[in-house]
Amino acid sequence: MLTSSVLPRLARAVTATGLLTAALLQAVPVAASAPPPPATSTSGSASGPAGGSAEPAARTVSGWLPYWDQEGAYQDALLHAGQLHTVSPFWYQAISAGRIDSHPGAGERRVIDGLHRAGIKVVPTVMETMKSGALAAILTSPARRTEHADALMRTAATRDYDGLDLDYESIATTGDATYASVRDGFTALAADLCARLHTLAKECVITVFPRTATTGRIWDYAALGRVADRIRIMGYNLHWSGGDPGPLADTRWYDDILTRATAVVPAGRLEMGLPAYGWDWPADSASTAPTKHVTWKQAEALRAEQGAPYRLDAVSGTPYFTYDDGDEPREVWYQDALGVATHLPVLRKHGVTNTALWALNFEDPGIWPVLAGR
Repeated sequence: MLTSSVLPRLARAVTATGLLTAALLQAVPVAASAPPPPATSTSGSASGPAGGSAEPAARTVSGWLPYWDQEGAYQDALLHAGQLHTVSPFWYQAISAGRIDSHPGAGERRVIDGLHRAGIKVVPTVMETMKSGALAAILTSPARRTEHADALMRTAATRDYDGLDLDYESIATTGDATYASVRDGFTALAADLCARLHTLAKECVITVFPRTATTGRIWDYAALGRVADRIRIMGYNLHWSGGDPGPLADTRWYDDILTRATAVVPAGRLEMGLPAYGWDWPADSASTAPTKHVTWKQAEALRAEQGAPYRLDAVSGTPYFTYDDGDEPREVWYQDALGVATHLPVLRKHGVTNTALWALNFEDPGIWPVLAGR
């Protein structure tokens, strides 16, 4: 069950200046009451982590495993083991320079061993939600940065892990006066951590916000791309819980993101993060009603319950529907297999064949054949 402690991570906030203007979004209804089957493509090829041996052609997908749905996500991973090269259990949280805490279920050996038997690498995620400035203070102090790298390596050594995924987001709103030093400090931490992991033949994955003209500057893509095995771009929350209704992703947004990313990072080192969830907003921006997180499963169940027609927005390439909750109109935007099929040509255009799914057991099952046929 989702809790308030989980929601900040799910929000993945992208600053308002990075949002595409809502006036461009012209909805086109689909007559059928259920989404049509997505078309698939057979173009594109797989590539493994930079510097490593090539993965089997079908294994082009990574997936985050949410600890609050651990068993369901684990079974989902086993079901799609032929396509998953890496699973990142969302298990650890950085609290301070020297302290990494565990989420419930972290390090469960049954899960680790089962994924390994299925041929899937286990690269757990370390996230953080530190108070404003706390992470920046660690990153800009060489001594505290080393202390933190030591703590991360102790975490990596607790189980038979294949590496670590660093997902540090509180620095995204760093101001003009300090962002350059914080950016360089994060790069230095990543370089140190990746070098240490590589000496143990473990992988180093760095998760980042999308870079556009107005977002993502805190991450030095070029420098990170030289030290990490994979750079995971969180390609979602173009519109998020704290803003107005709209698509979580957009074909034009993806094109902008990947144009910038592939200019400085080899395409084989990039993973494009795809959403398997959505947001259920109050349609009236003046409403004080909460915005609700929904997985694809929850969104489709709600659409069926409300008898709402399936619609695919022609501009963004994402599904949405509307309904009334009593006297309040609501608007739901999410992602499904048809939406992913609409977006994959943008990834192919830029030579990006690796994807990362947020999150396992959230998704439309139809996504898997779409990703297999990319």
